[in-house]
Amino acid sequence: MAEAKALWFRTRGHAEILEERLPRLRPGWCRLHTLFSAISPGTERLVYSGEVPEDLHREMRCPYMGGKFPFPVKYGYSLVGKITEGPEDSIGSVVHVLHPHQDQCIVRTEHTFPIPPQVPPSRATLASNLETAVNAIWDSEVTIGEHALIIGFGAVGSLVARLLSFMSGVKLEIVDANPSKIALAEKMGFKACDPGSVSGNFDLAFHASRSSDGLQLAVDRVGFEGRIIELSWYGTNKISLSLGGTFHSQRKAILSSQVATPSRRQRSRWDHARRRSLVFELLERSEFDSHITHSVPFGGLPDIYNKLKAHPTEGLSYLVKYHEKTGE
Repeated sequence: MAEAKALWFRTRGHAEILEERLPRLRPGWCRLHTLFSAISPGTERLVYSGEVPEDLHREMRCPYMGGKFPFPVKYGYSLVGKITEGPEDSIGSVVHVLHPHQDQCIVRTEHTFPIPPQVPPSRATLASNLETAVNAIWDSEVTIGEHALIIGFGAVGSLVARLLSFMSGVKLEIVDANPSKIALAEKMGFKACDPGSVSGNFDLAFHASRSSDGLQLAVDRVGFEGRIIELSWYGTNKISLSLGGTFHSQRKAILSSQVATPSRRQRSRWDHARRRSLVFELLERSEFDSHITHSVPFGGLPDIYNKLKAHPTEGLSYLVKYHEKTGE
């Protein structure tokens, strides 16, 4: 039976690459030789730190997760690989699948999504977070001419900004407390500033900073009947919010947006497969390459989580490389 190497969170704050046996290949399944995976810094840092609430242990399980919360657990949800065994017509295909970080894996063939030839495999690792951003845009019901504020320029916040930049007539401003993030946003062509410098009222705000101050800024900066799209997941961390100002009198609304369920307005027509197809059509655009700001070899992956815990706001998306030569 074949051996694979996978990243596990053994205990709180301890990541390790372990060997494990792959299950036998069965009809309808395939073997993937991993090329790349992506770290989702926000969610994976909370899992690594043991901050998944006990009452959400079942809901927060990801496909092909190993172990159970809180520890030990094998967690991750964006992997790109080449099919080396399985249905004859699929062998050699480069596909995306929701799977933890692992150098080879056995998955159901129906769970894989063939990556279009116009999308480089490394860029394809953005698919999971981009799907979250697409759902957020749908939930916001943003329309032409609106002025949008994005608070928190991380992996998801930056992808929301990118999608909004494709929409004619939408004005966009980014706020982040980290000067390096402001500089990065400006380098990528966005208008950006620190929280103390933002002025005026906005039609809507996307909050992705995972902080009380960020959410409060969103509430305070949208105007009459302004919408706040909440993209942060806080885990076991508690936040405080003051709603004694203009929140009620100006009929402001806070809406939680999460990728597991397609947006209400699209739900009757869009299933997960159609939404995933849209994501890969969007990923044909080269602008998304700038959202991958870090790369790390698979063998060095455990050290990255220590760095993310110490500097959680550094960079955007983290690309994990499994082989020195990937054909790109």
